[in-house]
Amino acid sequence: MTALCTMKYLCQAARNESRYAKRFFGTLLPQTAQKWLFSPFWIVVPDPRKSAVFGLTQPYCTDEKSHAQPKSKAAFGSVGRRIPYRILHVINQDGESLGNMHRAEALRLMDQHGLKLVLLHENVEPPVYRLMTGQQIHEEQLKRAEKKKASPKQGVVQKELSFSSAIAKNDLETKTKQIAQWIEKRHHVKVTIRQAKGSSTDMFMLFDQILETVSEKATYLSKPKVAREGVSTCVFRHMSDKELKEHQKMEIKKNNTGKKDENEDLKSNELHQ
Repeated sequence: MTALCTMKYLCQAARNESRYAKRFFGTLLPQTAQKWLFSPFWIVVPDPRKSAVFGLTQPYCTDEKSHAQPKSKAAFGSVGRRIPYRILHVINQDGESLGNMHRAEALRLMDQHGLKLVLLHENVEPPVYRLMTGQQIHEEQLKRAEKKKASPKQGVVQKELSFSSAIAKNDLETKTKQIAQWIEKRHHVKVTIRQAKGSSTDMFMLFDQILETVSEKATYLSKPKVAREGVSTCVFRHMSDKELKEHQKMEIKKNNTGKKDENEDLKSNELHQ
């Protein structure tokens, strides 16, 4: 009987201690159950031969560590005097390296020569800056815009064709038909022409000839340009609905003007007769 009473009191004490522990620790723990999961911080041992044991464990977070959002790539241009880095690697306006220097020295050179500082490479140690004129910056911005425009958008298929400037007429017609089929599927088509040895054919005229053949549906995405010595390239794309309507209006206007001129010529001939 004494043993049973003792066990009863021990179990009751354990339950009371459990309840008090819940209240006590519940006021200390943050109420963020959706983010935090805790392993049991108390363990009750109702064995009469052992005392109640409490063990507090460290909370852990199930969320992954928050990662800083990657910096969006800044537009190419002058950074002014806002330079967060102490040591820079500086390139002059002619593309020659001036080595590493303190930002104060770089700013002094910028002011002395009336130039602008442009960030070229940020993810290197030290970051690379270049001294440039306003005209150089403008030209580089145009190049980058053209390159971005020429690069295929996500989900757009870009096909490629390459041939020599000495291509035969029949082969050029076949290539043009292939381009027309791709354009019909709204693909971008990159055409590269290599200047053949001894050939005097104007590569840009070949591009215009191709465009004239497929002009009902296509236009330039990237206008013809010299990629390197002896090689020129351009990119064709399908016209937008708005461009198609404008093109059709211009064609109708052109046809009406042609018919009007023909009628005037006929009338003039009748009068002379």
